Amino acid sequence: MSTQDWIIETDGIKRGFDTPAGRFWALKGITIRIPAGRFVILKGRSGSGKTTLMNILNSLDDPTEGSVTFRGRFLKDLSQRERENLRRKEMGFVFQSVSLIPSLNAIQNVEFSMRLAGLKINKENHARAEECLKLVGLGNRMTHMSAEMSGGEQQRVAIARAFAHHPGIIFADEPTAELDSAMAAHVTELFKEMTRKEGITVLMTTHDVGLMGAADMTIELSDGNLVEAREHKEAQEPQELSQQ
Repeated sequence: MSTQDWIIETDGIKRGFDTPAGRFWALKGITIRIPAGRFVILKGRSGSGKTTLMNILNSLDDPTEGSVTFRGRFLKDLSQRERENLRRKEMGFVFQSVSLIPSLNAIQNVEFSMRLAGLKINKENHARAEECLKLVGLGNRMTHMSAEMSGGEQQRVAIARAFAHHPGIIFADEPTAELDSAMAAHVTELFKEMTRKEGITVLMTTHDVGLMGAADMTIELSDGNLVEAREHKEAQEPQELSQQ
């Protein structure tokens, strides 16, 4: 791949934290390249360094050593305001806790994220919000409030909210942890749809081994070390969906 095909590149990332017992290294020299427009799963046991790595890749934290580039830009060269704009405009986020705004209905939640990205909610962007909810199967739930939707439906609103403003990458931190296996597979398939239809890169952390085969690439950490970063030629559909 050429340089422009990698949305994120890291070079020797280390992250240390000072403790009474000395410096603890949460990451011990991580060099990876994440291809654009792919579904990538970041795996590893609790304490492996996944969250630390995610926070460095999305510019919430800085490495102690090493560098990160996003679309060719060194994150360390960006000001705090530039980083905030980067997260708002070029990144999307989906968390284990859905965190919808309870006073807004589904489409208003999606439009709110578009406003944060600097978009005006005109006719075109309202239509985009509707399109996103339809893509996640909620075309008939646009005016429903959070309390009127199931946990799986709320998570799908959160996914629509994350990609409505056309980000380059979505960071999804354990988004299926509180869902049953069928809904977890459905959410995973939605992320695959985003990469195919929208050209968005998705980086998702998960402990669910049943979802691993759906990834275009897997990155595995153990005790702060990179075990492997492997691209898969033919990603499989999530198990629950393949049986339908």
